[in-house]
Amino acid sequence: MLAFALLVLAYAPQDWPQWRGPSFDGSSAVAGLPSELSATKGVRWASDLPGPSAATPIVLGERVFVTAAVVEAGVLLALCLDRQTGAVRWEDEAGSGYQPQGKGSKTKLDERSDYASPSPVAHERGVVFLFGNGDLVAYDLDGKRQWARNLQQDYGDFAFQWTFGASPTLFEGRLYLPILQRDEPTDGRAAEKPIASFLLCLDPANGKELFRVARPSAAQKESLESYATAIPYVAGARKELLVVGGDVLTGHDPLTGAELWRWGTWNEGHREPWWRIVPSPVVGGEHVLVCAPKRAPAYAVKLGGSGVLGADALAWKSSGRPNPVSSDVPTPLFYQGRFFVLSEGGTLSRVEPVTGKVEWSTELPDRNPWEASPTGADGRVWCVSHAGVLVGVDATKGGVLVQASLGDDEGEPVRASLAAAHGALFLRLPSKLLCLGS
Repeated sequence: MLAFALLVLAYAPQDWPQWRGPSFDGSSAVAGLPSELSATKGVRWASDLPGPSAATPIVLGERVFVTAAVVEAGVLLALCLDRQTGAVRWEDEAGSGYQPQGKGSKTKLDERSDYASPSPVAHERGVVFLFGNGDLVAYDLDGKRQWARNLQQDYGDFAFQWTFGASPTLFEGRLYLPILQRDEPTDGRAAEKPIASFLLCLDPANGKELFRVARPSAAQKESLESYATAIPYVAGARKELLVVGGDVLTGHDPLTGAELWRWGTWNEGHREPWWRIVPSPVVGGEHVLVCAPKRAPAYAVKLGGSGVLGADALAWKSSGRPNPVSSDVPTPLFYQGRFFVLSEGGTLSRVEPVTGKVEWSTELPDRNPWEASPTGADGRVWCVSHAGVLVGVDATKGGVLVQASLGDDEGEPVRASLAAAHGALFLRLPSKLLCLGS
């Protein structure tokens, strides 16, 4: 029997244990968040960090877990900070230094990101860190290493144009990771055999494989690639894992990985070969929202189907001029019964989930890109730009209620999404972690 099979993950309502929070949709029930912010006002503490990361801070009880890529030293770090003070409780050099075919460095594959982009996931017995080079490392809450493995060593080198960035998902005592990649190397080498995309399930107690199932697709080249995280969906006795990429959306049995249904596509005939997927799916009521790339529409699909879904499974797709409500990078939010879609150009839209009606759109103040996913908490939608401009938008009426420039001018963009936990916001800047509270 699995060591974690009967483990009830008793997350406190105030925790932020996974990348998209306790409900897997970017929302939190915390209240009392600051109504005024500046570099000196509303900052409870600021803790220096040894290197950048795009990973969202993970908050469990009195601990905050973050990653860092230290380029000068060529190391990847797992860190645990004290939630009350920001002091470092423990840190460990988690990266193995694995480099596929000698590409990139020990901390990055390309110049747009680094290996410290996936967010950790925490539970009442420990925390699991994933890095973009495939290193997967588990610790107990006090920092004692439990197990480690490298997914590229075990399953073959990744076939992604950019750095792999999906975060692991912990659901009912099992750890899930979709690896949806090209069927050939990205550097032009001939493949000895086609490279498979698959959904992987591991036991978080020891890292051993529970299942690995193929996830086929008719997409071409980069359109086979997905950087999205698997999202659980529960409706009564029905439980699924939602996986997007390769031009389709699929639902899977969490116990076996078997595909229950698939819907697609936004890429008719799979003609476009350069449509990789970055945003993860988000569930809102009886619909799941997925975003096609590069200013293409967002699509709301009805949940509860089986087999290959037809056109009647599509509830709506966004429209509008000059561009529809869409997102190429940020994962949408579901909060207070509405979808919130943020474009990387800085337009935040509130969308009714059943009809797709756009109830309002708010232009955010900074012209730098907005690639961090929005967070819903305390009646506001919180967003942060590459330059570290943080805004809190009224979730009901639209309009910016809170605004502060908090970037640390390190030359690295701010990509980490905000965590809302224990009456505070946790903001990961390139060289600091900020705890923001009233």
